[in-house]
Amino acid sequence: MNRSSFIIHRSALILLCPVLAAVLSPAQAQQYPTKPVRVIVPSAAAGGADIVARAVMQKLSDAWGQQFVVDNRPGVIGAETAARAAPDGYTIMFTTSALAVRDSVYTRLPYNTARDFTPVTQVVAQSNVLVTHPSLPVKSVKELVAYAKSKPGELNYGSGGNGTSNHLAAELFCILAGIKVVHVPYKGVPQAITDLMAGRLHFLTGSPVSTLPQVKEGRLRLLAVTTPQRSPSMPDVPAIAESVPGYEFTGWMGMFVPAKTPREIVVKIHREVARIVQLPDVKQRFAVDAAEAVGSTPEVFTAFLKAETARWTRVVKEAGIRLD
Repeated sequence: MNRSSFIIHRSALILLCPVLAAVLSPAQAQQYPTKPVRVIVPSAAAGGADIVARAVMQKLSDAWGQQFVVDNRPGVIGAETAARAAPDGYTIMFTTSALAVRDSVYTRLPYNTARDFTPVTQVVAQSNVLVTHPSLPVKSVKELVAYAKSKPGELNYGSGGNGTSNHLAAELFCILAGIKVVHVPYKGVPQAITDLMAGRLHFLTGSPVSTLPQVKEGRLRLLAVTTPQRSPSMPDVPAIAESVPGYEFTGWMGMFVPAKTPREIVVKIHREVARIVQLPDVKQRFAVDAAEAVGSTPEVFTAFLKAETARWTRVVKEAGIRLD
């Protein structure tokens, strides 16, 4: 082969590489996963997202014979790590509505959600709950609002950190209720719950999975759910909206992969997770935590994320919250 022919063949191969990759993708997707998968959870261990993530990942491990290893990296660091990972399906981010909230709150982020992630599926929709320390002399949302108004600036609430979803959920409550309360951010919701049980905080909003066990033990008092209507799993617990008209916060958890992850792998993960969340034992587990199985398609989840980001942008603007 002369030099000219070599150059022509080499050029042809270069041009064919993307085509060959596309042809090989379905085969790769059929074999996926062939090694352990890292699952980044941008929230603290033992929190609601961590518990749900581990339950779903165990089912994926059982189904596919590979480990799905949860890696807790709270906050922006976790999302940044996931965004910079190789787009090969071996890094998944399991996160909450905090992702949409951060886009609204932070002036600068080391990643761009729309550009750097591909939504895979919304796993659950969940009602969060409003809980107080038992020593607080209130037994309803109405009483909490009245008590806070009688002591402006003296009560406090905890969150998993500035710009987290439970921060915004509580801030929205304060805005609509017309009360002035001090926000105390933590590195994670579990730490905030620990301080609430110790009496160093007055109230917070959190996931049922991380708060209801303490409610049952009498260490926290449950006042209400954050969804616009009562939760089917807790029909006797009022919604905040019954006392504070217009209030609504429905939490969600979902899965993302780095942008440019092969479409076939995205679809394969979605289909298996959509199957898993409909299993009777998984649905029953979710119901205990006031969560409803979703399993939406990547396209539906993408549209949902866009709408959520727009909604929280309006809330953040009204609250005047901006973080560097």
